[in-house]
Amino acid sequence: MVGLGVVPQPGSNYLDIAEEFYKRYAVLEKELPKEFKLNLALDNTKFITQSIEEVEETLIIAIILVVLIIYLFFRDWVIAIRPLIDIPVSLIGTFFIMYIFGFSINVLTLLAIVMATGLVVDDGIVVTENIYKKIEAGMRPLEASIEGSKEIFFAVVSTSLTLAAVFMPVIFMEGFVGRLFREFGVVIAAAVLISAFVSLTLTPMLNAKLFRKDQKKSRFYEMTEPFFEAMENGYKNSLASFVRAGWWLPTLIWVGCLGVIIGFGSMLQSELAPLEDRGNLRLQIIGPESSSFGYTDAFMLKLGKLVKDSVPEAEMVLTVTAPGFTGSGAVNTGFVRMRLSEPGDRERSQKDIAAYLNKKAAGFAEGKVFAQQEQTISASGGAARGALPVQYVIQAPNFEKLKEKLPKFMDEVSKNPTFQGFDVNLKFNKPEFTVVPDRQKAKLLGVSVADIGQALQLSFSGTRIGYFTMNNKQYQVMSQFDYKDRNKPLDLKSLYVRNDKGELIQMDNVVKFDETASPPQIYHYNRYMSATVSAGLAQGKTVGDGIEEMNKIADKVLDDSFTTALSGASRDYAESSSNAYFAFLLALVLIYLLLAAQFESFVDPVIIIFFTAAPAIAGAIFSLWYFNQTINIFSQIGIIMLIGLVTKNGILIVEFINHLVEGGKQRTDAVLEGATLRLRPILMTSIATALGALPIALALGAGAQSRVPMGIVVIGGIMFSLAITLYIVPSLHASNIQVKQWFASRRKNKENEA
Repeated sequence: MVGLGVVPQPGSNYLDIAEEFYKRYAVLEKELPKEFKLNLALDNTKFITQSIEEVEETLIIAIILVVLIIYLFFRDWVIAIRPLIDIPVSLIGTFFIMYIFGFSINVLTLLAIVMATGLVVDDGIVVTENIYKKIEAGMRPLEASIEGSKEIFFAVVSTSLTLAAVFMPVIFMEGFVGRLFREFGVVIAAAVLISAFVSLTLTPMLNAKLFRKDQKKSRFYEMTEPFFEAMENGYKNSLASFVRAGWWLPTLIWVGCLGVIIGFGSMLQSELAPLEDRGNLRLQIIGPESSSFGYTDAFMLKLGKLVKDSVPEAEMVLTVTAPGFTGSGAVNTGFVRMRLSEPGDRERSQKDIAAYLNKKAAGFAEGKVFAQQEQTISASGGAARGALPVQYVIQAPNFEKLKEKLPKFMDEVSKNPTFQGFDVNLKFNKPEFTVVPDRQKAKLLGVSVADIGQALQLSFSGTRIGYFTMNNKQYQVMSQFDYKDRNKPLDLKSLYVRNDKGELIQMDNVVKFDETASPPQIYHYNRYMSATVSAGLAQGKTVGDGIEEMNKIADKVLDDSFTTALSGASRDYAESSSNAYFAFLLALVLIYLLLAAQFESFVDPVIIIFFTAAPAIAGAIFSLWYFNQTINIFSQIGIIMLIGLVTKNGILIVEFINHLVEGGKQRTDAVLEGATLRLRPILMTSIATALGALPIALALGAGAQSRVPMGIVVIGGIMFSLAITLYIVPSLHASNIQVKQWFASRRKNKENEA
C-alpha cells in the first residue's frame, strides 16, 4: 500500500479541507484502475463534525429547559417565551465579540455558548420578577418596569461584573490551559455582560409592553400559587429559627462543607481530561535492538492478523513497519492503527478493547506492544500521536550514574500495579562487536594493520566499488559478504588476509574482539543526561496516579544528585493543574476586591464569597465523587465558573437586605423579608443555570464524555449551594448588621459626648 496524509496549514478550517478532500477522493475512485483500491484509515474531522453537531443539539435542549422552568414559576407563556428574545439578542452580541477577537466556532466556544444559555436569562429573570411583584402590588406596567429595573440595577450590575471577573484570570493565563480556555472565558464573560445590558434595557421595555394590569391569571396559576405561597412562608419561618440560632450554626455548616471538600476531594483521581471514545486505537511496537526489517515486518503481520481475528469491532487495520513520518524510522519499530465501528454499534468501548489488547500483547516474546488511546487534549505532539500517557524524565549529572540507577528504577516500575506496559528511551541493548588489531601478533606474522582494516571494510561495510552495465541498465557493485557469512562472530574465522610473503593468514589470529551492549542513542533534557520512562496505565488509573507512583519510585531509588521532570501528556497535566489552582485563587481575590468596592464594606464580600463558595465547591466535589468522575481541566474550569455563579445568589440577598435596612426596617425583619422576596428569583436563576448545564452532564452525543465533569460540577455545586446559601448568608448577614449597628451607635455616642 501507499499511505497519504493530508496535513492542514496553521489557521486553516479542517471541515472545509475535509469537504474538498472527499470531492477529490470521489474523483480518484473513478479514475484509478480496477486493480487499485482506495480506503480511509483515519479522519479526525468526523469527530469534530459530530462534536459540533452534538453541542448544537445541546444548545437547543438547554433553551427549551430554561423556557420550561420560567413557565413553571411565572405560569404565563407570554413571560416564559420572552427569553426566546433575550437569548438570541445576547448570543448574537456574543458572536459579534467572537468575530472582533477572531475566534472560530469550535467545540470550546460552542460549549461556552451552551453554558451561557442558562446565564443570559438570569438577569432578565431577576428584573422581570421584580417588575412582576410591583404590577401585582398595583403599579401600572410602564411605571413598574421603570421602578423595578431601577431598584434591581445595582444587583444586576454587581452579579454580572462578578461573573465576568471570574474569567479574567482564565483569559490572561499563560501556557497550555490559557491557550485552551481563553476563547471559552471571553465568550462567557461577553455573554454575561451583554445579557446584563439587555436585562436593563430590552427586558423592562418588553415587560411594559407584554404585561397587562387587568390580565387574568390562568387556571394553572390559581392551582399552583398556594404551593408557592406555602413554600415562601415555610422558608420564612425556618429562616427565622435559623437566624435566632446566631452565627455558630452557619459557621458549623461551613466547617462541615470544608470537611466534605477535604474528605471527598482526597478520594478523587486526577487527570488532564477524560479519554473519549473516538473509535481509534493504536498499537505501538518495539522489537529487540538488533532486529532486522524482515523480523519486525513478520511480527507486524502477526499482530495485524491477531487484531483482525480477535477484534471484530475493527473496521480497518493498518500496519506500518519502521515508520519514518510518525516515528524514528528505526527498523525495530512499527505500529498498528485500527478504526473501530461507531460506539453505538458495538458492545465493547474503546477503553475495553485497549485493555483486552494490552492483556493479549503481554504474551508476545518478539517485542513490546502497547495499546494506546489518543489523548482528548494535548499540547504535545507525542501525546497526540498516541504516546504513553505517563512520561517521566530522569536527569543525571553523568552517564555512569544514570546507567547504574536506571535498571533499578525500571525494575520498580515493572512491579507497580498502577502501570500496564512500560518502556524507556535510553536502552543498553544494542549489540556491538569490537574488533581491535593485535599489533604484536600481526607484526610477527608479517600482516600490516592497514591490510586488516581493508579486509574488514571490503567484507562487511557494503561499500560501492564500481558499476557495470547489463541489458542497457547500470548496476552498482557492492563489496559485502552474504548475510549468512557475516551474521556471527565466528564468521571472522572464514576471513583471511595476506602477509608480506603472500601467505593467507586467518583473521582471528591477528585481531582481538569483544561483544558488548551500548545505547543506540544518548538523550539530553535541559542539557542534562536523561532517560524518559514511559508507562501505560492499568484500568481505573489516571495520569495523576501514574505521576504519583513515579515520584514514589524516584524517592526510593534515586539519590539527591538526580532531578526529575515530566514530558508529553504528563507535563500537560501538571501545567494545567498548577494554572487552574492559580486562576481559582486569583478569581477569589478579584471578586472580593470588586464586591468590596461595590458594597463599600470589607465584611459583606467575605460573607458573600466564602459562605457561598464553600458549599458550592463541596457540592461539586461530592458530585464528582458520586458519579465516579475525576478532577481534570474541565471540572477545574467548572469550579472556577461556579464561584461566580453562586456568589450571584449571595449578592441578591445581601444587597436587598441592605436596601431594606437603609429604608428603616428592623434588622431581623429586613433579613426575613429581603431573603423571602429574593427566594423565587434565586430559585429560578439557579435552576435555569443547572438545567442549562444538564445536557452537558448527560453526555448526549459524540465527544461529550470529556465535558461531563463540567456539567456535573455546575449542577451539583449550584443545587447544593442553593440549599445552604438561602440560610447561612441571611443568618450571618443578620449578625453582621448587628455588629455594624453596635459600632455605629458606639461611634455616635462618642460624637455626642465630644
